[in-house]
Amino acid sequence: MYLGHFSKCGNMMDDIAFPADRKLPVVVIVNDEVLPRTCIVNILKTELVGFEIAEMESTSDLNGLTGRDVRLIAFNTGHTEITDPSVENRLALIAKLCPTAHVALLSNRDDEATVSAAMQRGIRGFFPSSLAVEVAVAGLRLVLAGGVYRPLPIIKPNQTTSRVECTGTPELSAVHAHNGFPKLVPERMLADLTPREQHVLAALKLGLPNKLIAVRLNLSENTVKMHIQHIMRKCRAHNRTEAVLRCVHLPS
Repeated sequence: MYLGHFSKCGNMMDDIAFPADRKLPVVVIVNDEVLPRTCIVNILKTELVGFEIAEMESTSDLNGLTGRDVRLIAFNTGHTEITDPSVENRLALIAKLCPTAHVALLSNRDDEATVSAAMQRGIRGFFPSSLAVEVAVAGLRLVLAGGVYRPLPIIKPNQTTSRVECTGTPELSAVHAHNGFPKLVPERMLADLTPREQHVLAALKLGLPNKLIAVRLNLSENTVKMHIQHIMRKCRAHNRTEAVLRCVHLPS
């Protein structure tokens, strides 16, 4: 979706916490509420190794990141509709200042209309506040790896629905169950994973694409694909991300 580098920007804001190491790629959290923003930033500093985490109050403060390699911008919309002009203006500003960055939304809304509207605008990640922290982190890793994260609609009793299609690569589409908590895989199923499949699963939990997994484990990409298929079958998952989310509490 948004590709390129920052355009010429203004001076850095003194009261915004920007990364000190200008060599690392940057993940930006934008939230005008200090406490939630600080909590998210502290979690991501631990979970997203290899990235600098920047925080700011407003998207207009992106001017201070001139020349940085910004990979992801996640901003909070609260209860505001995606179609609200204020959200549209923020998306337009991000596209202008940070065309290389993927965009994710943090929202207090989780209705299907809101999620679909976000996907139609090229949002790569939609994270309702009902999500468990572990699931949200896995989803952010997915977006950083080039995938798309969005929750599936919650099915009401006696209601049937087809699987929701997402913008981007279908196999990278994520799901959450039980109001944001992943349905975990029984230990007896995980015991069926071979040592090599466990290594591949650990790499998947880091959000690595097949090519990097192959390099990391000294395997061919076809072999990696085969292991992923076996993992999905044994975990009863529809795609690789669902397998990760089901196993999210397991050590890498």
